[in-house]
Amino acid sequence: MFWKFDLNTTSHVDKLLDKEDVTLHELMDEDDILQECKAQNRKLLDFLCQQRCMEELVTLITHEPPVDMDEKVRFKYPNTACELLTSDVPQINDKLGGDETLLNILYDFLDHEPPLNPLLASFFSKTIGNLIARKTEQVITFLRKKEKFISLVLKHIDTSAMMDLLLRLISCVEPAALRHDVLNWLNEAKIIQRLVELIHSSQDEDRQSNASQTLCDIIRLSRDQSTQLQDMPEPDPLLTALESQECVEQLLKNMFDGEQTENCIVNGTQVLLTLLETRRSGVEGLMDSYTQGFERSYTVNSSILHGIEPRLKDFHQLLLCPPKKSAILTTIGVLEEPLGNARLHGSRLIAALLHTNTPSINQELCRLSTMDLLLDLFFKYTWNNFLHFQVELSIAAILSHSVHEGKAPTAEPESKEEVLNGNAAPESLEPAQPPENLMVTHLFQKCCLVQRILDAWEANDKIQAEGGMRRGNMGHLTRIANAVVHNMEKGPMQTQISDFIKELPEDCRGRWESFVEETLMETNRRNTVDLVSTHHLHSSSEDEDIESAFPNELSLQQAFSEYQIQQMTANFVDQFGFNDEEFADQDDNINAPFDRIAEINFNIDADDDSPNASLFEACCNERIQQFDDNEEEEDIWEEKEITYATQVKSRTRFGASQTSESSSKSDLENGDHDGSVDSEEETEQQ
Repeated sequence: MFWKFDLNTTSHVDKLLDKEDVTLHELMDEDDILQECKAQNRKLLDFLCQQRCMEELVTLITHEPPVDMDEKVRFKYPNTACELLTSDVPQINDKLGGDETLLNILYDFLDHEPPLNPLLASFFSKTIGNLIARKTEQVITFLRKKEKFISLVLKHIDTSAMMDLLLRLISCVEPAALRHDVLNWLNEAKIIQRLVELIHSSQDEDRQSNASQTLCDIIRLSRDQSTQLQDMPEPDPLLTALESQECVEQLLKNMFDGEQTENCIVNGTQVLLTLLETRRSGVEGLMDSYTQGFERSYTVNSSILHGIEPRLKDFHQLLLCPPKKSAILTTIGVLEEPLGNARLHGSRLIAALLHTNTPSINQELCRLSTMDLLLDLFFKYTWNNFLHFQVELSIAAILSHSVHEGKAPTAEPESKEEVLNGNAAPESLEPAQPPENLMVTHLFQKCCLVQRILDAWEANDKIQAEGGMRRGNMGHLTRIANAVVHNMEKGPMQTQISDFIKELPEDCRGRWESFVEETLMETNRRNTVDLVSTHHLHSSSEDEDIESAFPNELSLQQAFSEYQIQQMTANFVDQFGFNDEEFADQDDNINAPFDRIAEINFNIDADDDSPNASLFEACCNERIQQFDDNEEEEDIWEEKEITYATQVKSRTRFGASQTSESSSKSDLENGDHDGSVDSEEETEQQ
């Protein structure tokens, strides 16, 4: 019956190819054309690689389909054509990459006026990207002959597919020597400087955003490849250009000189934040779960810091007077003056700069009182956790860094190379007496950090006592207070921090000590959730103890219900009725009934002082007879007194009438002076 079916069916594509007048569109209508192409169907590949067919395929992905077509099928053929051209079949790659006529048809897509069709642009970028990876030398040689290539790509940078094309040129070219030639070619075309120019208030938002993202990706890709390829003869020219002081200064000039817009400030700050990255996790994307804990470390070039330092006053002014934003409606009411994305990115940059621990930058921030301003914003915008996190990072950086400001920075910082974290040379530090940390002094004396923590906590307690909501920054305020306590006890600046605490006014110092020993300790206790036990589950955001979500009675009932369900599922079929073994000699299966009892295992969460605890224990002692596993085994054939009452109980337990075995079993149940008898006596005494 099986053999009557013909399993060796011929593909319909082959049948179409047997026709003399078959067209490309007829083949593309077949659902299995891609499968046949990737399977390298010889007849199909010979047809597709004909000059007219290849030209038609390239034209489909670079020209708009007719407007009068049904929208559902309008881009069907361009999509199929792109999949065929990028199917990674050597014969197609060789034909497309080696024919300059086809490459010119493909390249002409860039001559279209903006904006490009985003779908066709993605087809174009995917096809060119595949050729860059597979036919690298031919395609790079072709593109380098096109003088307007870089200009045209930047002209269409508002389309994300063009950004992808640039990144493919940087990351997908092999071998290393050819890649370095490509990087030099892009650098000679001033690709970095031209991308920086696009981050300007005069450009539209899409162009600025894509230019910023391209620069960020170039930084990360270049640093990753420099780390992996330790034997590179020369540094990456694009990364060198990006990290130069001139480039950073030009970017900041575009951001702050002239009209200031939030979009320009945010996009420019994102590039600066990427330049200031010192650590980054491994491969992003689907492999994240396999690369947890893997990080790469990078060095922050001193030229970046030198370029940013003169503009710190502009970021401080940004925090004071951001670009105007209209009021917004939030879940807690109307926010008349929103914080805004520009100020948030400004706070992110300050936190990143503080982590570099550069003496000259720390000094300038102290002069501007930028940390004092950030704390003002922290307590003003009590519901903006993004801002709270950045302020917390800034304070943690100040408290945890060892002292490097022992010697004032030189008048000409350009003449001396800074270390990554801003440390001065070891010989500049006085070994006898550790110098004072300028930022720590500023934080405790000028910013009055301790007093602000205490005042904010008391204000929140008052609000809650009046029935109001707990403030949204209390969680981060708790972490900041813990950071102060931790670094005062065993941090690198513990001596200086302890001295500042001792120098507080007597009433303030008493409030702080009481806060640390009582309020903060109790808050930390409540915020520590036991993930193993569900006893006293509570929210870490609450200020009073919360009882368990379920009463003990419901917990007991729920546990027993789960046990019943367990018995009715996994082993129900095996345990229902009688087993054949129960009718066999009991000396082979004497423990069978007790094995089932041993499987009963569920946890009951109850306090020792719970009224149900004693009741539950009494029920257990009454209904479940105890067995001592350490008890010596007794000879079941030994003659003993037969108790008929227990014989009935035994018959009930085994489910069948027994004779001598029942009498022996009854003695085991009675414990023979050592087992459950003692237990019963102890229960009666209690």
